Amino acid sequence: MGKQHAYRTTVRWTGNLGTGTGSGYRGYGRAHDVIGDGKPTLQGSADPAFLGDPERWNPEEFLVIALSQCHMLSYLSVCARDGVTVTAYEDEATGVMEETAGYNGHFTEVVLRPVVTVADAAMVERARTAHHDAHQSCFIANSVNFPVRHEPTIRVG
Repeated sequence: MGKQHAYRTTVRWTGNLGTGTGSGYRGYGRAHDVIGDGKPTLQGSADPAFLGDPERWNPEEFLVIALSQCHMLSYLSVCARDGVTVTAYEDEATGVMEETAGYNGHFTEVVLRPVVTVADAAMVERARTAHHDAHQSCFIANSVNFPVRHEPTIRVG
């Protein structure tokens, strides 16, 4: 059996407008705080499509962020081990969630679009193929049941 890692967070609902959920679906706020020991509190809400606050992060965004972060960290690790010097990395990731009948829904895909800058032109091909290896080792990508695609751009700088 492999080594296990445990994670603990607190999500605290702050959207009680006085009557809790007693006033129906439109009668309560979706605001909440995401709390972790010794970390800044993140302000969350629902997606605005579900009456959330557009100025707060929503769970769907957190999922896309988690996939993007995990891929980046896995990618940097692969490149460091393989002698590819990455000098910059930026990803504009997108996710698509589809609503279905009965208040259900699911993600259909996430697309990562990392723009990677490497130190030398001789590193470009390995920098490109390293995305596959990073995807294989990304804990979060290995945990979802929808495709996570990659459309990388490699630059020399």
